[in-house]
Amino acid sequence: MIQLKNISKHFGAVVALHPTDLNIKEGQTTVLIGPSGCGKSTILRLIVGLLEPTTGYVQLNGELVSPANILELRRRMGYVIQDGGLFPHLTAAQNVALMAKHINQSAEEIQYRLEELCSLTHFPEDGLSRYPVELSGGQQQRVSLMRALMLDPEVLLLDEPLGALDPMVRASLQTDLAEIFQTLGKTVVMVTHDIGEAGFFSRDIILMREGRIVQRGTLEQLYSSPENEFVVRFINAQRHPLEIFEGAPR
Repeated sequence: MIQLKNISKHFGAVVALHPTDLNIKEGQTTVLIGPSGCGKSTILRLIVGLLEPTTGYVQLNGELVSPANILELRRRMGYVIQDGGLFPHLTAAQNVALMAKHINQSAEEIQYRLEELCSLTHFPEDGLSRYPVELSGGQQQRVSLMRALMLDPEVLLLDEPLGALDPMVRASLQTDLAEIFQTLGKTVVMVTHDIGEAGFFSRDIILMREGRIVQRGTLEQLYSSPENEFVVRFINAQRHPLEIFEGAPR
Protein backbone atom coordinates (compact mmCIF):
# COMPACT_ATOMS: atom_id res chain seq x y z
CA MET A 1 0.00 0.00 0.00
CA ILE A 2 2.75 2.47 0.98
CA GLN A 3 6.33 2.40 -0.25
CA LEU A 4 9.16 4.68 0.85
CA LYS A 5 12.26 4.36 -1.32
CA ASN A 6 15.63 5.85 -0.31
CA ILE A 7 13.71 8.63 1.41
CA SER A 8 15.45 11.14 3.66
CA LYS A 9 14.68 14.52 5.19
CA HIS A 10 17.11 17.28 6.14
CA PHE A 11 16.28 20.56 7.88
CA GLY A 12 19.36 22.55 7.02
CA ALA A 13 22.27 20.77 8.69
CA VAL A 14 19.93 18.65 10.81
CA VAL A 15 19.16 15.16 9.48
CA ALA A 16 15.68 14.15 10.66
CA LEU A 17 15.63 10.97 8.56
CA HIS A 18 18.55 9.18 6.95
CA PRO A 19 17.99 7.38 3.58
CA THR A 20 15.34 4.78 4.37
CA ASP A 21 13.45 2.04 2.51
CA LEU A 22 10.12 1.02 4.01
CA ASN A 23 7.12 -0.97 2.75
CA ILE A 24 3.76 -0.90 4.52
CA LYS A 25 1.40 -3.77 3.74
CA GLU A 26 -2.22 -3.18 2.81
CA GLY A 27 -4.91 -3.82 5.41
CA GLN A 28 -2.64 -4.14 8.44
CA THR A 29 -1.56 -1.92 11.32
CA THR A 30 2.11 -0.92 11.43
CA VAL A 31 3.51 0.91 14.46
CA LEU A 32 6.50 3.26 14.45
CA ILE A 33 8.14 3.51 17.86
CA GLY A 34 11.20 5.14 19.33
CA PRO A 35 12.42 8.05 21.45
CA SER A 36 11.56 11.67 20.71
CA GLY A 37 13.30 13.03 17.62
CA CYS A 38 14.01 9.62 16.08
CA GLY A 39 12.16 10.37 12.82
CA LYS A 40 8.91 8.47 13.28
CA SER A 41 6.61 11.53 12.97
CA THR A 42 8.73 12.74 10.05
CA ILE A 43 7.83 9.53 8.19
CA LEU A 44 4.11 10.19 8.69
CA ARG A 45 4.46 13.78 7.43
CA LEU A 46 6.37 12.59 4.37
CA ILE A 47 3.64 10.03 3.60
CA VAL A 48 0.85 12.60 3.87
CA GLY A 49 2.85 15.18 1.91
CA LEU A 50 3.26 17.78 4.65
CA LEU A 51 7.01 17.51 4.07
CA GLU A 52 8.87 17.07 0.80
CA PRO A 53 11.69 14.53 0.91
CA THR A 54 15.29 15.61 0.53
CA THR A 55 15.98 12.39 -1.38
CA GLY A 56 13.83 9.49 -2.51
CA TYR A 57 10.08 9.21 -2.95
CA VAL A 58 6.80 7.96 -1.47
CA GLN A 59 4.24 5.86 -3.35
CA LEU A 60 0.63 5.28 -2.33
CA ASN A 61 -0.75 2.16 -3.99
CA GLY A 62 1.79 2.54 -6.78
CA GLU A 63 1.13 6.25 -7.31
CA LEU A 64 3.97 8.68 -6.71
CA VAL A 65 3.22 11.28 -4.01
CA SER A 66 4.17 14.68 -5.45
CA PRO A 67 3.13 18.35 -5.20
CA ALA A 68 1.13 17.87 -8.41
CA ASN A 69 -1.25 15.28 -6.93
CA ILE A 70 -0.93 15.68 -3.17
CA LEU A 71 -4.33 17.37 -2.67
CA GLU A 72 -6.10 14.48 -4.37
CA LEU A 73 -4.03 11.86 -2.54
CA ARG A 74 -4.67 13.46 0.85
CA ARG A 75 -8.36 12.73 0.42
CA ARG A 76 -7.39 9.05 0.42
CA MET A 77 -5.47 9.40 3.70
CA GLY A 78 -6.85 10.18 7.15
CA TYR A 79 -4.41 11.93 9.50
CA VAL A 80 -4.72 12.35 13.27
CA ILE A 81 -2.07 14.64 14.76
CA GLN A 82 -0.66 14.50 18.29
CA ASP A 83 -3.00 16.94 20.04
CA GLY A 84 -6.04 16.18 17.88
CA GLY A 85 -5.85 19.49 16.04
CA LEU A 86 -9.52 20.42 16.45
CA PHE A 87 -10.54 23.97 15.54
CA PRO A 88 -11.80 25.54 18.78
CA HIS A 89 -14.32 27.83 17.04
CA LEU A 90 -16.08 24.89 15.32
CA THR A 91 -18.42 22.36 16.91
CA ALA A 92 -17.55 18.67 16.89
CA ALA A 93 -19.83 18.13 13.89
CA GLN A 94 -18.30 21.06 12.01
CA ASN A 95 -14.79 19.77 12.70
CA VAL A 96 -15.64 16.30 11.44
CA ALA A 97 -17.47 17.54 8.33
CA LEU A 98 -14.87 20.12 7.30
CA MET A 99 -13.45 18.28 4.27
CA ALA A 100 -16.82 16.81 3.28
CA LYS A 101 -18.21 20.33 2.97
CA HIS A 102 -15.09 21.44 1.12
CA ILE A 103 -15.73 18.85 -1.61
CA ASN A 104 -19.45 19.76 -1.67
CA GLN A 105 -21.01 16.63 -0.23
CA SER A 106 -24.72 17.07 0.44
CA ALA A 107 -26.10 17.76 3.90
CA GLU A 108 -27.86 14.39 3.79
CA GLU A 109 -24.61 12.53 2.98
CA ILE A 110 -22.76 14.35 5.75
CA GLN A 111 -25.45 13.66 8.34
CA TYR A 112 -25.58 9.97 7.44
CA ARG A 113 -21.80 9.68 7.70
CA LEU A 114 -21.77 11.52 11.04
CA GLU A 115 -24.25 9.03 12.46
CA GLU A 116 -22.16 6.13 11.13
CA LEU A 117 -18.99 7.49 12.69
CA CYS A 118 -20.63 8.22 16.04
CA SER A 119 -21.71 4.60 16.21
CA LEU A 120 -18.28 3.35 15.11
CA THR A 121 -16.29 5.46 17.61
CA HIS A 122 -18.83 5.32 20.48
CA PHE A 123 -19.17 9.10 20.45
CA PRO A 124 -22.54 10.42 21.73
CA GLU A 125 -24.55 12.10 18.98
CA ASP A 126 -25.67 14.83 21.37
CA GLY A 127 -21.98 15.77 21.68
CA LEU A 128 -21.79 16.81 18.02
CA SER A 129 -23.14 20.27 18.83
CA ARG A 130 -20.49 20.92 21.49
CA TYR A 131 -17.25 22.82 21.03
CA PRO A 132 -13.88 21.13 21.75
CA VAL A 133 -13.51 22.94 25.07
CA GLU A 134 -16.79 21.33 26.18
CA LEU A 135 -15.50 17.80 25.45
CA SER A 136 -13.28 15.53 27.51
CA GLY A 137 -9.84 14.59 26.23
CA GLY A 138 -11.07 11.18 25.15
CA GLN A 139 -14.05 12.69 23.33
CA GLN A 140 -11.79 15.15 21.54
CA GLN A 141 -9.66 12.29 20.27
CA ARG A 142 -12.76 10.47 19.04
CA VAL A 143 -13.78 13.59 17.12
CA SER A 144 -10.29 13.80 15.60
CA LEU A 145 -10.57 10.16 14.55
CA MET A 146 -14.02 10.73 13.04
CA ARG A 147 -12.66 13.68 11.05
CA ALA A 148 -9.83 11.50 9.71
CA LEU A 149 -12.35 8.80 8.71
CA MET A 150 -15.00 11.14 7.27
CA LEU A 151 -14.03 10.61 3.61
CA ASP A 152 -13.51 6.84 4.11
CA PRO A 153 -9.76 6.94 3.37
CA GLU A 154 -7.65 4.00 2.23
CA VAL A 155 -4.94 4.82 4.78
CA LEU A 156 -5.13 6.04 8.37
CA LEU A 157 -2.12 7.81 9.89
CA LEU A 158 -2.06 8.45 13.65
CA ASP A 159 0.68 10.44 15.37
CA GLU A 160 0.67 9.72 19.13
CA PRO A 161 -3.15 9.77 19.19
CA LEU A 162 -3.39 8.69 22.85
CA GLY A 163 -0.27 10.26 24.33
CA ALA A 164 -1.95 13.11 26.23
CA LEU A 165 -4.70 11.04 27.85
CA ASP A 166 -4.84 9.74 31.41
CA PRO A 167 -4.22 5.96 31.77
CA MET A 168 -7.85 4.86 32.21
CA VAL A 169 -9.13 6.89 29.24
CA ARG A 170 -6.15 5.75 27.21
CA ALA A 171 -6.86 2.07 27.94
CA SER A 172 -10.51 2.48 26.94
CA LEU A 173 -9.58 4.20 23.67
CA GLN A 174 -6.94 1.58 22.91
CA THR A 175 -9.62 -1.11 23.04
CA ASP A 176 -12.01 0.93 20.90
CA LEU A 177 -9.32 1.80 18.35
CA ALA A 178 -8.29 -1.85 18.00
CA GLU A 179 -11.93 -2.79 17.33
CA ILE A 180 -12.24 0.04 14.78
CA PHE A 181 -9.08 -1.06 12.95
CA GLN A 182 -10.34 -4.63 12.81
CA THR A 183 -13.82 -3.58 11.65
CA LEU A 184 -12.60 -1.28 8.89
CA GLY A 185 -9.64 -3.36 7.70
CA LYS A 186 -7.75 -0.25 6.60
CA THR A 187 -4.03 0.26 6.26
CA VAL A 188 -2.98 1.96 9.51
CA VAL A 189 0.36 3.55 10.43
CA MET A 190 0.61 4.65 14.05
CA VAL A 191 3.31 6.46 16.00
CA THR A 192 3.77 5.87 19.73
CA HIS A 193 6.45 6.01 22.44
CA ASP A 194 4.90 3.13 24.37
CA ILE A 195 6.16 -0.34 23.45
CA GLY A 196 3.26 -2.02 25.26
CA GLU A 197 0.81 0.02 23.21
CA ALA A 198 2.72 -0.89 20.04
CA GLY A 199 2.40 -4.58 20.85
CA PHE A 200 -1.29 -4.18 21.68
CA PHE A 201 -2.08 -2.77 18.24
CA SER A 202 0.29 -4.57 15.90
CA ARG A 203 2.59 -7.48 15.14
CA ASP A 204 4.56 -5.19 12.81
CA ILE A 205 6.62 -2.86 15.01
CA ILE A 206 9.36 -0.62 13.62
CA LEU A 207 11.81 0.69 16.23
CA MET A 208 13.70 3.82 15.23
CA ARG A 209 16.68 5.76 16.55
CA GLU A 210 18.27 8.99 15.30
CA GLY A 211 16.56 8.90 11.91
CA ARG A 212 17.19 5.23 11.18
CA ILE A 213 15.25 1.98 11.49
CA VAL A 214 16.95 -0.15 14.15
CA GLN A 215 14.75 -3.26 14.15
CA ARG A 216 11.44 -4.42 12.72
CA GLY A 217 9.38 -7.32 14.01
CA THR A 218 6.82 -8.44 16.54
CA LEU A 219 6.97 -7.39 20.18
CA GLU A 220 8.07 -10.93 21.04
CA GLN A 221 10.94 -10.72 18.54
CA LEU A 222 12.13 -7.38 19.93
CA TYR A 223 12.13 -8.86 23.44
CA SER A 224 13.65 -12.24 22.61
CA SER A 225 16.03 -11.32 19.77
CA PRO A 226 17.14 -7.68 20.12
CA GLU A 227 19.52 -6.74 17.33
CA ASN A 228 21.68 -4.39 19.39
CA GLU A 229 22.16 -2.82 22.82
CA PHE A 230 19.85 0.12 22.05
CA VAL A 231 16.87 -2.23 21.60
CA VAL A 232 17.58 -3.77 25.00
CA ARG A 233 17.90 -0.36 26.66
CA PHE A 234 14.73 0.95 25.03
CA ILE A 235 12.73 -2.05 26.21
CA ASN A 236 14.19 -2.00 29.71
CA ALA A 237 13.45 1.72 30.07
CA GLN A 238 9.71 0.95 29.79
CA ARG A 239 9.28 -1.05 32.95
CA HIS A 240 6.09 -2.90 33.77
CA PRO A 241 3.98 -1.09 36.40
CA LEU A 242 4.20 -4.12 38.74
CA GLU A 243 8.01 -3.99 38.54
CA ILE A 244 7.94 -0.31 39.49
CA PHE A 245 5.58 -1.06 42.43
CA GLU A 246 7.71 -3.95 43.68
CA GLY A 247 10.89 -1.90 43.42
CA ALA A 248 9.51 1.20 45.13
CA PRO A 249 10.74 2.13 48.62
CA ARG A 250 8.33 1.12 51.39
